[in-house]
Amino acid sequence: MKAPRTARRPGPLTRVTRDARPFLRARTGTVLRLAGWSLLEFVQTFLGGYGVARALDHGFLAGRPLTGLLWLAVAAVAVLPAQLATRGVFGRLADLVEPLRDGLVRRAVSRALVGALAHPTGTTARSLSQVTHQSEIARDGWAGLVLTLRSFVFTVAGAVAGLLALEPRLLLLVLPPLGLGAALFLATLVPMAARQRDYLTADEAYAAHAGRTAADLRDIAAAGAADRTVAESRELADAQVRAARSLARWSGVRVVALAVCGRFPPLLLLLGAPWLLRNGLTPGALVGALTYLTQALAPAVQALMTMLSTVGGRLLVVLDRFTDAPPPPAEDGEDGHGRVQGHDGHDRGAPPPRGAPVAELDAVTFAYGPAAHPVLDRLSLTVAPGEHLAVVGPSGSGKSTLAAVLAGVETPGAGSVRWLGRPVRAADATSVRVLLPQHAYVFTGSLRDNLRYLRPDATDRELAATVDALGLDPLLTRLGSLDALVEPDRLSQGERQLVALGRAHLAAPPLIVLDEATSRLDPAAETRAELAFAALPSALVVVAHRLSSAHRADRILVMDGPRTRCGTSAELLRTSALYRDLAGLWEPDEPLRDHGRSSGSLRENGRSNGSSNDVVHGGGVRSTPPPSPV
Repeated sequence: MKAPRTARRPGPLTRVTRDARPFLRARTGTVLRLAGWSLLEFVQTFLGGYGVARALDHGFLAGRPLTGLLWLAVAAVAVLPAQLATRGVFGRLADLVEPLRDGLVRRAVSRALVGALAHPTGTTARSLSQVTHQSEIARDGWAGLVLTLRSFVFTVAGAVAGLLALEPRLLLLVLPPLGLGAALFLATLVPMAARQRDYLTADEAYAAHAGRTAADLRDIAAAGAADRTVAESRELADAQVRAARSLARWSGVRVVALAVCGRFPPLLLLLGAPWLLRNGLTPGALVGALTYLTQALAPAVQALMTMLSTVGGRLLVVLDRFTDAPPPPAEDGEDGHGRVQGHDGHDRGAPPPRGAPVAELDAVTFAYGPAAHPVLDRLSLTVAPGEHLAVVGPSGSGKSTLAAVLAGVETPGAGSVRWLGRPVRAADATSVRVLLPQHAYVFTGSLRDNLRYLRPDATDRELAATVDALGLDPLLTRLGSLDALVEPDRLSQGERQLVALGRAHLAAPPLIVLDEATSRLDPAAETRAELAFAALPSALVVVAHRLSSAHRADRILVMDGPRTRCGTSAELLRTSALYRDLAGLWEPDEPLRDHGRSSGSLRENGRSNGSSNDVVHGGGVRSTPPPSPV
């Protein structure tokens, strides 16, 4: 039985061409305008040789010098429109070049962000090299290639048309060496691209090594690893040198191809001149053919081959390195068996079961460094659909860390985090949760665009409901309309938080995490905002800075570093000394309410909530300032 064939990955030229086609189709008008300006170059080339031939045959050699001068004047005047067309050519060139660079930069940034979300500790300097160095290589190379290829096409077309007009038999001597040189040149494309790819890979490896070395100089010196680091640097530099030398050897082969294309046609024409003259070729046609070969064809071929040999291979390799940038995440769909598959076709497991927790931590441990004390230590927590959970604790107790881990921003060192019964994936982030930090993000644009940032398809009725629910009416009145320009610097901190809250409220994902996101609001505005979120079907996790915020929650999680306690307000007043401290510290006169929600869904260190995990600090009311965000 034969083993199944593994599909071959397309070559770099195929991959780049596949991505280039939609790019060029979208700019068909620009390409046509560029070709229109280039027609003047075709006319200049045609008249250059044809005018010389007619000046000799019908002018000077026929005893009519005035006619000869007129034909030479026509050939000379044809240069002027071609020079005037240069401005139009460069204007259209910018319309092709700048969008390419912008698109490559977006791809590199997309790759970096997706990679950072998927592997926060595995970032490299590759994307930095692509944004700062390789995108500029691509822009300059693409501009040079378009200019050279355009000039080559219209120059060769003008020269071939002129040779046909003078004497078709001339092509019998001109085309064979051109074809031989072109074939030899094309044979070097694949190995040259491979050598160029090796060189860029070595360049990226050296750049990444240099970046790591610069960041770790103190550790290298402390560990006495300088010799080893120097040896690694030398090895990477030698790899670059070897790649450059291999590239230079193949460049020598291209020089031979260039000589065959550029030097052989005039030589063969001179060697065959006696035969051509005996068979009816006029002296003027012979000189005109030499003019085409030496003044048009040879320079155009040389320019094209030089461009392709020095820039073309590099451009192909650089563009190929951008072809594997991640596309925007596609929505997961179900196959015929009810299993979830991503856009790449890989199995994502069974769909989330009905009633599955919105978010779940299972024995999660997190520390800021290998030798650091854990901020979260084997913490297990379940957040049910529609639940309202408040997180309280003193400064530095790990509240913001818990919010980041729960939202998938930080990856735990041990344990697992699940959303809707499935492991956390970066592609699910925007559809499953919203995390609002204390410092709200508002961009320059209309209020409508700011509110619809996470949900662009929201209707005006839904926008109005969000504005009313969160109390954004005063800000809307001051701005004048939803389409009024929002300038972040002219908003107060509280107004910024309200805009960010409106954005999350309008999106209404299954999980909303507010990490001190209402800290700049007055108590009344904060109450209104939290009640608006509580009315949504989403699960709500609030890092609270006022005890009134905790009272509105179904459950309260008390954190003091790795020690945690969870329950209702009344339960925690009986079982947690730290919570009694915080209650007296924040609002000693506020009556405490019990919302009656069971606290059995949190475990610490594998034990149930009934174990002795309380944090005991003594029974008095502390006089320190209220706790601030972690």
